[in-house]
Amino acid sequence: METINLKDKNPNILVIGDLMIDHYLWGSCDRISPEAPVPILKVTNETNVLGGAGNVVNNLKALGANVGVLSVIGDDEIANELKSMLESIDVNNFLVIQKNRETSKKSRLIASNQQIIRYDKETTVNIDKSSEDKILKLLEKHIKNYDLVLLSDYGKGVLTNSLTKNIISLVNSKNKKVLVDPKGNDYLKYKNSYLLTPNKKEASLATNIEICDDKTLQKAILKLKNDYNLEVSLITLSEEGIAIFDNELSVKPTVAREVYDVTGAGDTVLASVGFAISCGFDIHKAVSFSNLASGVVVGKLGSATATLDEIIEYEKSLNQNSSSSQIKTKDEMINLSKELKQKNKKIVFTNGCFDILHVGHIKYLEVAKSFGDVLILGLNTDNSVKRLKGESRPINCQEDRAYTLAALKSVDYVVFFDEDTPYELIKALNPDILVKGGDYKGKEVVGQDLVKELKLVDFVAGRSTTSTIQRIKTNA
Repeated sequence: METINLKDKNPNILVIGDLMIDHYLWGSCDRISPEAPVPILKVTNETNVLGGAGNVVNNLKALGANVGVLSVIGDDEIANELKSMLESIDVNNFLVIQKNRETSKKSRLIASNQQIIRYDKETTVNIDKSSEDKILKLLEKHIKNYDLVLLSDYGKGVLTNSLTKNIISLVNSKNKKVLVDPKGNDYLKYKNSYLLTPNKKEASLATNIEICDDKTLQKAILKLKNDYNLEVSLITLSEEGIAIFDNELSVKPTVAREVYDVTGAGDTVLASVGFAISCGFDIHKAVSFSNLASGVVVGKLGSATATLDEIIEYEKSLNQNSSSSQIKTKDEMINLSKELKQKNKKIVFTNGCFDILHVGHIKYLEVAKSFGDVLILGLNTDNSVKRLKGESRPINCQEDRAYTLAALKSVDYVVFFDEDTPYELIKALNPDILVKGGDYKGKEVVGQDLVKELKLVDFVAGRSTTSTIQRIKTNA
């Protein structure tokens, strides 16, 4: 999937739903209260972020979308704080104020990266008829400016049955898609939307089908599609991925490596699928993109977002499971070096034959990597080794040597060079630091005029390919 193609895309997306503030108190718990058997949180930091539909907005902004938000809030201090937060991220606000309504704020106490309690202040009754009418009028006025509409229903009273049905009808009449993150057990109000994004538990409750295998999954996903006249039926499966049914059932596997916090993961799915579809992706590519975005987000703590750059980096890292993916041609490495430079990465370069890998090589490369962010290893081709070491060398062919080196944690990339010296390769890659063995102390090092800094690293005494070969011959 060519995620990078989305970098210049800025779709216009309208979010409608329950806005709230996610409030975090961060600290540590070192003792128990003498007043009651509860931990005492020593607060060291306090943060406020947009939550609910606001987290969908944050996710869309992080991806590069132009966002509008349509909602009902109260006439309280929390509402003023929420409006200010939206204005600070350049969002078009279409907010209806309803008197005597308490704007939602969820407070979480976090100790040592672990949530220990949450308390909420909010009104959850349905908005009144006057607020519904104002929302519909605003939607009718502004829908022409948006490519797609996302409904983020947190069950706090904004997306009432009648309002939701009217929103979907109005958006459909403009030949635009409505994507919904649903709430509750009755999905009738979401009928005729493009897709819903329930998780497995929500889908089980809504369909009355316990999802426990592929058969029940297909039965539930088909029931959702048919009962609510969806163009695409979708169920998120947590660590198993996302199931889709358009013409047939398929499951896009998850790509998360580490899960720290699933807070707001549903918001990321809604935002990223909507973003990708707005950019012209079909549903399958959109869901694959969403899996990548979710993989980034669940690796963070709290209601988080994923930027396109983070998703691209994450996708690249997943594709590097095979050591062969780290072995590059000279042209590939030149392009990669330019990208790394643009990201302000400090590039370290070293080179050698590395014929029979031993502990001296490994320690040398570990030290070399410590000088920067990325270590590129220039590897002599077989022909180059023969010219330098004689016809009996190398013992191991260049492909074997490259693969072994690429498997080392310290080595980011391996690139061949066929010349007697790596001068032209160093010139082309433009590294920041050149590393060579300590035996070059006081000598001229090839390429040192091309880099900012030369580092010399002492080899481990008695460890070399030549001595290894000699021991083999002695013991033969």
